[in-house]
Amino acid sequence: MASAQTSRAGTSRTRPTRPNAPDEIRVASVPAGHVYVRHVHAADGSDGVVLLPDPHPNGAPSTSQRWWPPVMLDPAWVRDHHDSFDVYHLHFGFDAQRPGQLKDLVHELRRHGKPLVQTVHDLRNPHHRDRSAHDAALDVLIPAADSLITLTAGAAAEISARWGRTAHVLPHPHVVEGPELSRPRAPSTGFVIGVHAKSLRPNMAPLPVVRALARITTSLPDARLRVDIHHDTHDPVAHAYAPEVVTGLAELASTGSVDLRVHDYFDDGELWTYLSSLDLSVLPYTFGTHSGWLEACYDLGTAVAAPDCGYYADQRPCHLYRHDPEGLDVRSLDIAVRQAYAHRPAPRADPQAREGEREALAAAHRALYERCLT
Repeated sequence: MASAQTSRAGTSRTRPTRPNAPDEIRVASVPAGHVYVRHVHAADGSDGVVLLPDPHPNGAPSTSQRWWPPVMLDPAWVRDHHDSFDVYHLHFGFDAQRPGQLKDLVHELRRHGKPLVQTVHDLRNPHHRDRSAHDAALDVLIPAADSLITLTAGAAAEISARWGRTAHVLPHPHVVEGPELSRPRAPSTGFVIGVHAKSLRPNMAPLPVVRALARITTSLPDARLRVDIHHDTHDPVAHAYAPEVVTGLAELASTGSVDLRVHDYFDDGELWTYLSSLDLSVLPYTFGTHSGWLEACYDLGTAVAAPDCGYYADQRPCHLYRHDPEGLDVRSLDIAVRQAYAHRPAPRADPQAREGEREALAAAHRALYERCLT
C-alpha cells in the first residue's frame, strides 16, 4: 500500500525558495472561500498557512464571492502562478473537469515541483446521477496526490480498498460561527420535522420521504411536518424545474398534512434560524458521502435522520433509515423518526470543543503541508 506521504515516481519535492517568512506556507486551495476550508485553518492565522484568494471566474464581477468554476483548475493558471504558492490543495469544484484535463493539471503541478493535497469529500458526487464521471476523476486524482485527507474512517477504508492509498482522517469542522454556535435554542412547543428539498440535487428524492413522513407525523402527539423548496423548481425555464415534485408537494400541502414553504436560497442567518426551528431534519438523499448540513445541525442541536448510504453515521450522531435509488424503506424511516422523537433534546456541539477541534485541524493541516514540502 502506498503511503499518503510518498512522492510519485520521478517527482522532485524539494522545498522551493520563497521570499516570504520561513514559517509561512502559501496554499492554492480549490476553493479558499468555502466554509469548510476556512474552518480547517486558524482564524487568526497563527498556523502560518496563507490561502490564496479565489480568482474570479470569467464573467463574475470583482465584488463577487463566487468561486465556481475554479480558475485554479486550469493548468495554465498553475503555469503562470506557480511562484505564488507552495502547496496545491484540492477540495471541491472539479465536477466538470474531464480526466484528461485533470491529468494535465497534475502534470503541471509536478513540472513545477508543487505537491498536491486532496481532501476526498465525495466518493459519490451528489450532483451526478451517473457516478462514472466522478469515479474517473478520482481515478486520476487519488493515485496522484502526495497526501490524502478524508472526513471519516469509513471513507478512508473505501479509499484504501479502491486505490490502495492511506488517507488521513480529519473530522469536519464546525459550520456555524460566532454567537450562533452558543446561542440557546428557543423552548420547543412541539416536535417539528423538516425536509429541505433545496433545488433538487440529483441525489434527492424528497417526494416519497415527505409522503411517508406525512403519515408518520399524524401518529406523534404535537408533531408537525415542514417542507421547504426553492423557487427555481417551479420555473419551467430553470435547470431545477421539477413539476412532478412540485405538484406532489402542493397536493400534500392542500390536505393540511404539510407546511410547505417555497422561497429562494437562505443566507447563513436565515439557514441557522430555520435549522434551529426544527427538532429533526430529514435528509432525503439516495446517495452521498459526507454532509455539511449534518454538521450545521450538530452545531445547533437539531437531530438528523440520514440515509444509510455513505458515511453520515461515521461523521456525527444521527438516526439512519434506508433510502437508495431503488426506493424508500418506510419502516426504517418510521423507526428513525420515533427514535428522534423519544430521545430529545438532540446532542449539540460544545462551542469550546469545536474551538479546540478547529485548532487541532489547523495544526494537522500545517503538519501535512510541511511533510509534503520536505
